[in-house]
Amino acid sequence: MGKLVAEGYELMGAAFAVHNETGGGLLEEIYQESFEIELVLRKIPFTAKPPVPVFYKGRELQKRYIPDLIVHGTMIVELKAVSALAPEHEAQLLNYMRISKSEVGYLLNFAPIEAIEWKRFVL
Repeated sequence: MGKLVAEGYELMGAAFAVHNETGGGLLEEIYQESFEIELVLRKIPFTAKPPVPVFYKGRELQKRYIPDLIVHGTMIVELKAVSALAPEHEAQLLNYMRISKSEVGYLLNFAPIEAIEWKRFVL
């Protein structure tokens, strides 16, 4: 099993653990904080809300993109607490991946009551 696949399994195990403990229907900020705790407990390295620089014609802009998490130093993780994932959520993650030059990204929706909704993207 490749490194990125193993890291993805670790990430999703943490996400499932959070949803099993909290259930659906809470605020995104609750899931963000709970997920960060779970990542720490599992010793999964991450950075929360890292400002990602944006460039135009080689010049760095003042505006930054701020994804929810960067896990294992390379995976962009965007958390949601919405009734269902929508194309604009996917576009947001894909933009974060493109800007940060990340090959893998995860879109995690904790709001559904029954189970976490998630998608993995590879550039």
